[in-house]
Amino acid sequence: MTTPAERYAAFRQRHGDDGGALRSFRGLYDFELDDFQLDACRALEAGDGVLVAAPTGSGKTVVGEFAVHLALEQGQKCFYTTPIKALSNQKYNDLVKRYGTAKVGLLTGDNSVNGEAPIVVMTTEVLRNMLYAGSATLAGLGFVVMDEVHYLADRFRGAVWEEVIIHLPESVRLVALSATVSNAEEFGEWMGEVRGDTTVIVDEHRPVPLWQHMMVGNLLYDMFVNDDLTLRVNPTLMRVTRDAERLTAGRGRRGYGRPQRSRPPDRVQVIEKLDAEGLLPAITFIFSRAGCAAAVQQCLYAGIRLTTDRERHEIRQLVDERTAHLPDEDLAVLGYLEWRDCLERGLASHHAGMLPAFKEVVEELFTRGLVKAVFATETLALGINMPARSVVIEKLDKWNGETHADLTPGEYTQLTGRAGRRGIDVEGHAVVLWQQGMDPLSVAGLAGTRTYPLRSSFQPSYNMAVNLVGQFGRERARTLLEESFAQFQADRAVVGLAKQLRKHEEALEGYQEAMTCHLGDFPEYAELRRRLSDREADLARQRGAARRAAAVRSLEALEPGDVIRVPGGRRAGLAIVLDPGRNPRGQGPSPLVLTIGKQVKKLDPADFPVPVEPLEKLRIPKNFNGRSPKERANLVSTLLAKLGDRDLGKPVRARDHAVEDDEINELRRLIRQHPCHGCDEREDHARWAERYHKLLRETEGLRRRVEGRSHVISRTFDRICSVLEQLGYLDGEAVTDEGRRLGRIYTELDLLTAESLRQGLWEELDPAELAACVSALVFESRAPDDARRPKVPAGRTQQALTSMIRLWGELEGIESDHQLSTIREPDLGFAWAAFRWTKGHSLDAVLRDGVNGNELAAGDFVRWVKQLMDLLGQLGNAAPPGSKIKQTAGKAVDAMRRGVVAYSSLT
Repeated sequence: MTTPAERYAAFRQRHGDDGGALRSFRGLYDFELDDFQLDACRALEAGDGVLVAAPTGSGKTVVGEFAVHLALEQGQKCFYTTPIKALSNQKYNDLVKRYGTAKVGLLTGDNSVNGEAPIVVMTTEVLRNMLYAGSATLAGLGFVVMDEVHYLADRFRGAVWEEVIIHLPESVRLVALSATVSNAEEFGEWMGEVRGDTTVIVDEHRPVPLWQHMMVGNLLYDMFVNDDLTLRVNPTLMRVTRDAERLTAGRGRRGYGRPQRSRPPDRVQVIEKLDAEGLLPAITFIFSRAGCAAAVQQCLYAGIRLTTDRERHEIRQLVDERTAHLPDEDLAVLGYLEWRDCLERGLASHHAGMLPAFKEVVEELFTRGLVKAVFATETLALGINMPARSVVIEKLDKWNGETHADLTPGEYTQLTGRAGRRGIDVEGHAVVLWQQGMDPLSVAGLAGTRTYPLRSSFQPSYNMAVNLVGQFGRERARTLLEESFAQFQADRAVVGLAKQLRKHEEALEGYQEAMTCHLGDFPEYAELRRRLSDREADLARQRGAARRAAAVRSLEALEPGDVIRVPGGRRAGLAIVLDPGRNPRGQGPSPLVLTIGKQVKKLDPADFPVPVEPLEKLRIPKNFNGRSPKERANLVSTLLAKLGDRDLGKPVRARDHAVEDDEINELRRLIRQHPCHGCDEREDHARWAERYHKLLRETEGLRRRVEGRSHVISRTFDRICSVLEQLGYLDGEAVTDEGRRLGRIYTELDLLTAESLRQGLWEELDPAELAACVSALVFESRAPDDARRPKVPAGRTQQALTSMIRLWGELEGIESDHQLSTIREPDLGFAWAAFRWTKGHSLDAVLRDGVNGNELAAGDFVRWVKQLMDLLGQLGNAAPPGSKIKQTAGKAVDAMRRGVVAYSSLT
C-alpha cells in the first residue's frame, strides 16, 4: 500500500495545472495563495479528500472555503463544521458576506437558520446527530469541512469527530483542517483507510515569522541568537537571569534591599514597554479570570490610554450598537459603563466567564485594531480567529482546579500561535515574563518543540451503541468501531509489539543453550538463586510497606494549619497544610499544602518515605483563598515570622535493618549443595540464566500487551451492549422502544438521563423544578473538590434529585459488574440558579446567589443555561407517549429564553 506522502507526490506530478473551479476561486482573493493551499485545492478538485496540517494563522481555512466553492459549482451541498458555536457564527457571517443569506445556513444548539441551504455551517455534534437520525438534510451532500479536526484528541468531545469521519457516506469528500501535529501522516493514513484516497498536506512554515523574547525587569531580550546559522539560547539572557537570581536570593539579608531588576515587571510596565517598542496589539495570557479582570483594572488606574479620539468614538458607537438589545438593568449588573470605558482606552479582558455578547464585542474590536491590549485566559487560543502582533505569557504554570501544572509544549505552541497577523505584521512576537526560578533553557525547550502528537480519545457511549446497532446491527457496528482512529493507533502499536515478540522468542532459544551446564540442571539451580533474590526483595518490600503505612497514619493525623517538612523530591521543604485531604475510599490521604515557595500543591503518601510530624501550628484565616497570590504570600510570611531563626534540624531519613529468615537460610543451603554450584563456569551460566529469565518476563509482558490492545474498542462496545441488554434498551440485535429514546439523548450522562425519564422521576415537576433537576446532568463545577453542600429547591425538586443520585449509584454498580466506569455523579451545583432563572428572578439575584455560595460569572451562567435548554429540548423529543415531560420541558425552555440568554450573535 502506498503512503499518503507517496500518493501526494504522484498527485503533484499528475496535476500541475489548475482546474476551472480553482481558477475562478483564486479570483475571489486579492492575494496569491500559498503552495500548500493550492496543492490542497488541486487534490480536492481531482477527487481526493484532504488533510491539511498547518500552524495557526497560516490560512488553512482557504482550503475549506474552496470546498464550499466547489460544491456550489457542482450543484452539491457542503457542510462546514466547527468545534464551538462562536466559530460557527463567525464562519457563517464570513460565508454570508461572500455568497448571500439565501445560500448559507447555520445549525448550532442556539440557532437554526436556513438549514436546507446548499452551504450549512454547524457544530460537529449537530452533524453527528444528523447522521444517526438519517436526516433528509444529508441528501445531496458532496463535501464536509471539519475545521480544527485535532479536537478529536479532546477527552470529553473528541469521539464526535471520529464518529462523523467513520459514518459519513462514502460519496462525501472530507476536508480535515488541523493544527500542526507530529503524526499527521499516521492520521492521514487512517483517513485513507476509512474514507478512500486522502491527500495529506503538512506545512510547518509560519506565514509570519515568530520571534521569541523574555522580559527581565523592564528590559526585553531575544530568547535565541543566531551564530553561524546555529540557533542557541541568548548568552546575554542567561547571564542577566543568573544575576537577577543572585540579587533576588540576597534580599532579606541585612544591608540589602529588594533590587528593582529582580522583580517580574508589572502589567502596566509590560503594556507600556510593548507600546514603546511598537509591539501592540498584544494578547497577555493570564491563567485566571480574576487575574484578567485585575490586569485591566491596573491599567485603568494607571491612566493608560492606547486609542485616539477617532478610535474612541468608533469604539463607543460599535459597543452601544452591539449591546442595544440587552436590558438596562442587566447591563448595570454586568458593570457595562466601566467595561465600555476600558474598551475606549484600548483595554479589555477575555475569558469564559464573560457574557458572550461582551466577548464578541472584544473580539470584533481587537480584530479591527481598535482594542490594543487584551488580557485573556487560555480559552482564547482555542479556535477563535483573533491574531495579535504580540503574545505575552505571564507564567509557565497554571492552576488546573487542584494544583499548579506546567504548560506543555503543545499548549505553549497554541498560545504563541496567535502572534503575527498575516498581511499586517512582518513578524510576530512571543514574550515570556521572567520570574524567579525560571530557567531560559527550559523556556527555550518549550519554544523549540513545535508539534505534538494527535492521540485519539474515542470511547463508545450508550447513545452511540443503540444508534449503531439500530442502523447496522451488532456485528456491523463492531466492525465500524474497529475502524476508529483509536483502534488504528492500537493496531499500529500491536504490529510493532508482535515483531518484537518474535525476536524475543528467538533470543530465548539462544540463551537457553548458552546456560547449559555439564554438571547438572542449571535452570533448576538458577531458580534457587532467583527464589533467594526474590525472598530478600520481598522482605525489603515488607519493611518499606510498614514504613509507608506508618507515614500514611501520620498523614491521616494532620490538621489544617499544621506546618510540616516534605523530606525530599520536587516539593521538598516546609509546607502549611490547608486541607488534610483524607480519602474516604481508602486510597490514602492527599494533603493540599501551601509550600514555602507560595504555591498550592497536592501531596500524596509517596512524598513521605518516613512518618511526618508537625513542626508548628498556624491559624489559617477562615476565608483563606488558595487562588489569591496575595493571601498565599501573607500566610507564608506569617510562617517565616513564627519560625524565626529556629534550627529545625536535618530531615529524618529512611533506614533498613537486615533480619534473620528461615526460608533464606534454607535456600542458601540448597544452593551450596547443588551440583552446578561447583561449576567453574557457574557465573557465566548464571549471567545467561539471568538474561533468559529477564527476557522471559519481558516476553510474557509483551504477549499480554498484544492481547490487551487487540479489539480494545469492540470489547468496550460489547460490555456497553451487555449493560443495555440488562436494562432493556437492547434485545439481542434489536433496539427496543426505550433504546430508541436513548438514541435521541446526546449528553455525557445519556444512560442516567434515559433511566430517569423511564422511571418517571420528573413527571410531576413544574418547569422550574424540571430545569433544576436536569441541570445536574449537564453542569460540572469548576472546583470539583468543593465540599460545601449545594443549595437546592426544597420539596419535589429535592426528592427528585435524591432519586437521581440513588439511580446513579445503581447504574455505577451495574457498570462495575461489566468492567465499565463511564458515568460521573450528577452535580447539583447549578440547580438553584436554574430554578430561580426559570421562575423569572432577575439576573442580578441569580448571579449573586451563584453556585455553592460563590458568585456566578455571567458567561458561565449563559453557557450552562444554553446547555440545559438543549438537553431539555432533547428530553421533549425523547419523552415516551403520554408523558408530561414534553410539555413541561418546552415551558421550561421558553421561561429561560430571556434577557442575556436570548441573545444571538448573528448579524
